[in-house]
Amino acid sequence: MPAGPRRDIALAEYHYFSGRPEKAAKEAEVYLTSPDMGARLSACLLYAYANLSIGEIQRARFALGELNASLTAAGEQSPQFRAAAAFVSSSGAVLLHLPLPEELPEVENFLPQLPPGIRAFALYVQAHYLYLKEEYEHSAGLVEATLAMGAAHYPIPAIYLHLVAVMDYMSLKQPDRAETHLLTAWEIAQPDDLIEGFGEHHGLLGAMLEAVIKPKWPKDFKRIIDITYRFSSGWRRVHNPITGHDVADDLTTTEFAMAMLAARGWTNQEIAEHLHISANTVKSHISEAMRKLHVGTRKELKQYMLR
Repeated sequence: MPAGPRRDIALAEYHYFSGRPEKAAKEAEVYLTSPDMGARLSACLLYAYANLSIGEIQRARFALGELNASLTAAGEQSPQFRAAAAFVSSSGAVLLHLPLPEELPEVENFLPQLPPGIRAFALYVQAHYLYLKEEYEHSAGLVEATLAMGAAHYPIPAIYLHLVAVMDYMSLKQPDRAETHLLTAWEIAQPDDLIEGFGEHHGLLGAMLEAVIKPKWPKDFKRIIDITYRFSSGWRRVHNPITGHDVADDLTTTEFAMAMLAARGWTNQEIAEHLHISANTVKSHISEAMRKLHVGTRKELKQYMLR
């Protein structure tokens, strides 16, 4: 690519999605006030998420505020700019499990204005939103349709779409379909080391990383878990104060994954078979998670984990 904003933003994106948020934040910062509005919006989104991962929460909040300000100011801009502003603002909110901006237009009004690759990622955001609303079948159907219509040609959106499919199918207790999507995402990610998304989504993947990635790729699994701890710490520091939900920060990744499956209605035996461990080991992890969360029943656990 020729020198300029597009190349610089592309490099920042590569560094972020390959698990190097420090570089991504530094490269994106240059464009936070750029007159090139496309570069500016991309930079704000990258800067927000990169700073979450390195613990610079005030900088992350600043960038998220800039995204919402861009959406508010988009009314008199071109349809393409309004669509881009809607996309980045919805991405910033949905992926942090925050309320959507009030000014956000209907999805069908801005999706057609986006370039194909960005449109594919926007559809991932919509699928993630449907997952959060517990509309798992609707979300999975959207993912399958988006991939069938060409999204598989765009590596980053394709990885994220496959990951939300894993989330959906594990919630629907269809682990075989979930594993197929996970392995497809992993196959796309490996050549360029695009592992960030796996760490970001760890807690929602229903222990699929433990069941599939850890046995065959233990070093990569450890890197993913490092990303998970780093990202989730920053995520909570933004999410919890805004929503008032005290998402736990003292569960291990194993405890969180098993607690999420239990909250989805999986029995100890089903979790044990999924992870190829004993039911007693599962019981021990879930009991420890419930102790840390100060809940006494599975019903309370479900309310805590799925709210």
